Amino acid sequence: MALSVAAASAAVLAEDSSIKPFIPHTAEIIVGAVGFLVLLYLLAKFAYPMFEKTYQERTAAIEGGIERAEKAQAEAAAALGQYQAALADARGEAAAIRAEAQSDRVRIVEEARSEAESAAEAVTTRARAQIEADRLQARSELSREVGRIALDLASRVVGESLTDDQRARATVDRFITELDAQAPAGEPV
Repeated sequence: MALSVAAASAAVLAEDSSIKPFIPHTAEIIVGAVGFLVLLYLLAKFAYPMFEKTYQERTAAIEGGIERAEKAQAEAAAALGQYQAALADARGEAAAIRAEAQSDRVRIVEEARSEAESAAEAVTTRARAQIEADRLQARSELSREVGRIALDLASRVVGESLTDDQRARATVDRFITELDAQAPAGEPV
């Protein structure tokens, strides 16, 4: 159907050569121009201010957003600086604590070493004193036993009883002195 209408209009145009299809009538140009000017006036009066207002609001929002972003970035940079300073302080404090712990460890080891040396020295001193006491006791017992044996032997050799204490002591002392003199040098009896 559209083809038939187009064909009919083409036939009408072909018959009427006074109608020029590309040049509009003057009345149409005037009506179109007035309509365009009214539309332009209405757009300039109502639509353009709304567009301008929206544009200004968006510009303000964007600029405000940029300012807020710059503030937030500055605050973040300040917070980062504070964090890094706090982290550096914490690291310094940790290093100080480690150094203090190290010195405490060294001090404790030295104290333990000196206490162990003192305890070992005390044990050694006590052991030496005990050895000396045991040696003196053994010498005393040995002297008594040697004295008793010497008295028995002297009584048999002499043929008389040496029951007199003073004479017996003098004999025993003389015998022990002779034994000491016969012992090799450096060897206690």
